[in-house]
Amino acid sequence: MTTAPIRPAAAPPSVGTARTRVEGRDKVTGAARYAAEIPFTGLAHGWLVLSTVARGRIRAVDADPVLGMPGVLAVLHHGNAPRLTTDYVGLLGIPDPTAAVFQHDRIPHAGWPVALVVAETPEQAREAADTLAVHYDEEPHDIAFAAGRPDAYPADGHMPAVTEKGDVEARLAASAVVVDAEYTTPEEHHNPMEPHAATARWDGGRLEVVDSNQGTTWVQSELANLFALDPSAVRVRSEHVGGGFGSKGIRAHQVAAAMAASVLRRPVRVVLTRRQMFSLAGHRSPTVQRVRLGADADGRLRALEHRALSRTSTVYEFVEPSAGPARVMYDADAHRTANELVRLDVPSPTWMRAPGEAPGSFALESALDELAEKCGLDPIELRLRNEPERGPVSGLPFAGRNLAACFREGARRFGWAERDPRPGVRRDGRWLLGTGTAAASFPAGAGPSTAALTAEPDGTFTVRIAAADIGTGARTALTLVAADALETVPERVRVHIGDSAFGPAWIAGGSMGTRSWSWAVTQAARELRERLALTGEIPPEGITVRSDTTEAIGALAQKERHSFGAQFAEVAVDVTTGEVRVRRMLGIFAAGRIVNPLTARNQLIGGMTWGISMALHEEAVRDRATGGPYGADLAGYHVAAHADVPRIEADWVEDGDPEDPVGIKGVGEVGIVGAAAAVANAVWHATGVRHRHLPIRPDRVLAAGAPRA
Repeated sequence: MTTAPIRPAAAPPSVGTARTRVEGRDKVTGAARYAAEIPFTGLAHGWLVLSTVARGRIRAVDADPVLGMPGVLAVLHHGNAPRLTTDYVGLLGIPDPTAAVFQHDRIPHAGWPVALVVAETPEQAREAADTLAVHYDEEPHDIAFAAGRPDAYPADGHMPAVTEKGDVEARLAASAVVVDAEYTTPEEHHNPMEPHAATARWDGGRLEVVDSNQGTTWVQSELANLFALDPSAVRVRSEHVGGGFGSKGIRAHQVAAAMAASVLRRPVRVVLTRRQMFSLAGHRSPTVQRVRLGADADGRLRALEHRALSRTSTVYEFVEPSAGPARVMYDADAHRTANELVRLDVPSPTWMRAPGEAPGSFALESALDELAEKCGLDPIELRLRNEPERGPVSGLPFAGRNLAACFREGARRFGWAERDPRPGVRRDGRWLLGTGTAAASFPAGAGPSTAALTAEPDGTFTVRIAAADIGTGARTALTLVAADALETVPERVRVHIGDSAFGPAWIAGGSMGTRSWSWAVTQAARELRERLALTGEIPPEGITVRSDTTEAIGALAQKERHSFGAQFAEVAVDVTTGEVRVRRMLGIFAAGRIVNPLTARNQLIGGMTWGISMALHEEAVRDRATGGPYGADLAGYHVAAHADVPRIEADWVEDGDPEDPVGIKGVGEVGIVGAAAAVANAVWHATGVRHRHLPIRPDRVLAAGAPRA
């Protein structure tokens, strides 16, 4: 048959129109199944046992009593578990043994997996795991994170450790105005609504895993490396994901499930508890950041130094690159940035929403606010005076830098012009009121991806791509992108994602997912339309075209590409109780082409909400005696609740780039960047007191004392 009619002439393009999620009904009715809900015949359940010491060796595992308990099938530990390969190169280019469980008797931190108990039911597995006795030879541990440690060292991570130009000391000495301050952020945890869960099943030499992850081909590749398999022998499926924020990559539970399934020759499911996630799902490292700014009397920067210290485990080197924002946001004659690291006996950190940018922007944007105060300038005017023409470190031109437009539109809508710049003068009864602002940025990169598009005989189209929708609305966005690229309507497009069998695709991370996948889908759609124009007939099996963007992506390196934004916050502070309340927030962003305004706004508001949580609530504290976290649950680890979330508005300005083949920049992370700084700057405006250490807890407000005009 010939192809069905294309999009009706009067119908507008789909991209840019607000659409509800294509899977929304399934999710609200329970038809959408998550990783721990999918049935398997003969399913067994594994429960991880975690170390209770922070450093040492396993002396003995008393498995025999547990093996006699009802329903218990196996106890895996370092003495009997299958061997893994751990010297491979992972996603970051270096081996990551964090997930290589049960390979040795060493304990590198509290909460390290020491055993997996497998039973017929999860209740039996949990009871047996609680009963299992593990004996240790304990050793002294070190979790003390602080500035000035002699063992700190520069670390590259996914960017160079140090960048430097000019003589910072000389320029600071010659500056009319200087800011020199230390800022700290605490350990933070992801806590997605859906806990990590995986089910593994072997069929001969082939491994199948049903998982909750941020990239099926990522997990497929890592499992293939660990188990010495060809990637074609591993299939990973992850249809619906209840949040990830960077934590859902390759973890202990997937590997342990695959090990147990190979030993028992039946499917095994391992689900992490909320408490276990505080040890096994990664976290954001605490940071200590020193920012030094030198400026002329008119506020123009002459010296900028941003040094950031984070921590990692003794198992794996992960850098929280908090000095990164300074490499993009502001230039100076003398410019120095450094990311440093210290290894401690703690779990391995990992990616967390806006890694580097979120904590780094708090320090940098707070320091800019302090500089504005010292210069007697409006904080927005100071930032506009220091807009760079090119990348301060890269020297590359910006492919669009509409930060000034974000500030101007945000100031207009927020009512910034009516702001009295003096701190501590506005009151509402017992509350002191203040407003603050901060800038935001996040890179707009892309990763290589493949996509397959099929023209079906009934006039519909099927898209297959190993994308991941972790709550961002990626399915819906790709439906709209495909519809426009195929010159049809969204109702004729079916998008299938979350299956490594569809071929390599970039992860849902770094605000690169929708951008990367849309590029592959658009490229395949263009080729498919050309095929259809030539053939005119569609056979019963349809016509399928595959694309691969690996080669095309290399051209992106010629410019600095970022999303930008301006954050605004109004707070109320009661200095008699120490309570801080955010009353309203506004974020205006320049984020390229907005595919679906409904889900894009949802993502931006979600990031800004997390900024409130970061500024006022979130703080994981470790017990120095045990090395483990206090209150490893959502009762002890405070996040912003409904009562903490005020009226939040997010919008955007036009931000086109005719040279960009996709035009999408990503909105998943830029919403959190600068949000905590805007809140902190508003607290200063309300009270006249600077808070350089997050979160701004009531006790810290009380300790700061009365308002200072």
